[in-house]
Amino acid sequence: MSIPQSGGGPITDPAQLTEYLASGCKPQEDWRIGTEHEKFGFCEDSHMPLPYEGTRSIEAVLTGLRDSFGWSPVTEGGKLIGLEKNGANVSLEPGGQLELSGAPLETIHQTCDEVNDHLREVRAVADGIGVKFIGLGAAPVWTHEQMPLMPKGRYKLMDSYMGKVGTMGRVMMRRTCTVQVNIDFGSEADMVQKLRVAMALQSVATALFASSPFFEGKPNGHKSWRSRVWRDLDASRTGIPAFVFDEGFGFQQWVDYALDVPMYFVYRDGRYVDALGQSFRDFMKGQLPALPGETPTLSDWADHLTTLFPEARIKKYMEMRGADGGPWRRLCALPAFWVGLMYDQTALDAAWDLAKGWDQETRLALRIAASEQGLQAEVRGIRMHDLAREVLAISEAGLKARARPGAGGLVPDETHFLNALKESVETGKTLADELLDAYHGPWNGDLDRIYSEYAY
Repeated sequence: MSIPQSGGGPITDPAQLTEYLASGCKPQEDWRIGTEHEKFGFCEDSHMPLPYEGTRSIEAVLTGLRDSFGWSPVTEGGKLIGLEKNGANVSLEPGGQLELSGAPLETIHQTCDEVNDHLREVRAVADGIGVKFIGLGAAPVWTHEQMPLMPKGRYKLMDSYMGKVGTMGRVMMRRTCTVQVNIDFGSEADMVQKLRVAMALQSVATALFASSPFFEGKPNGHKSWRSRVWRDLDASRTGIPAFVFDEGFGFQQWVDYALDVPMYFVYRDGRYVDALGQSFRDFMKGQLPALPGETPTLSDWADHLTTLFPEARIKKYMEMRGADGGPWRRLCALPAFWVGLMYDQTALDAAWDLAKGWDQETRLALRIAASEQGLQAEVRGIRMHDLAREVLAISEAGLKARARPGAGGLVPDETHFLNALKESVETGKTLADELLDAYHGPWNGDLDRIYSEYAY
């Protein structure tokens, strides 16, 4: 979840909303990569989730990172809720999931170094207090009651609202994790093509990164339960918006969509003002019930954009949101997958050629089938395994064309970061399949084994 935005002046003209998005356009030489990933913390001996406070807690991990590795604290209401350093931040998801939101970097080599440095720091702190972390798309055993709600005003408001607009919102907040990558666009036309590819092929990422076949202690019938959760969260702000594929789509149409999404809050003077279900359009008129007579700033608009949760979304950059969280070795594969598709025009054109003939029903059916069956999904003659193989080949070609060397020039490009995904395509098995094989095989139904065998 995003931290409060800042730095935006008053909105005096509706055109500023579109200009805000368009201001993210950058020349290709300035395109960057921002990787985000979440992970569950638990007590090493009991395998129970971490509370916010205590000797073994989220607060203790944040404090250790602050004191031992030079992170600057972020507080809310006197509580330590995050950290900042060198353009990156560490923040808390609602159920205590620890998230790294990486700095915007030039290459996958750099973003993977950042991920590795972060996880080494977390491990050093966690080992000292008897804590471990695990990367999965959904909590495999813990119940809702066992998952604490972190002390952030945004989450308190969201928690009360989620039960009114869907059935899975509180599950998403407390018991799911993802890995995401943020990418840039060069123009409105470039944004449109990238967003269409992102929306259409997000199901491939869901299938390849599926890692959540368990929930509340048993198999749940899905390869990606996290993706299943997002389908019943809040229809007004999730899913694959069909208008993205309409002729004439651009920044203005995204603004219109965002204005129609009900608000959650307004951030004022260090606190979250309850604006649940209210209209940003009314806010623009000075008629917001939560703040009568006030009109929004660009910071308020930036905050509101963070409350839209489709499979991919745009702000001043684009976020890929369809993948389950995963183990250490897979975290660098997600940015490699999307950068290969998006940052080389030949690859981007090839990816769009694969998907441009699909209608909305096909895109939605692929999303559901990927959640349920992973690489074994098949929709209207489209076999996910074959599609994933094609998409991965395009991504690899895109990374080769980028030719960004690493390791002081010893590694010629970024293609090796796709190796975990290539292995999945070669075997036809994702992490979810691997976990199910272990559960029905050597684990003999003992899901407690997942903590010792898959912890960071």
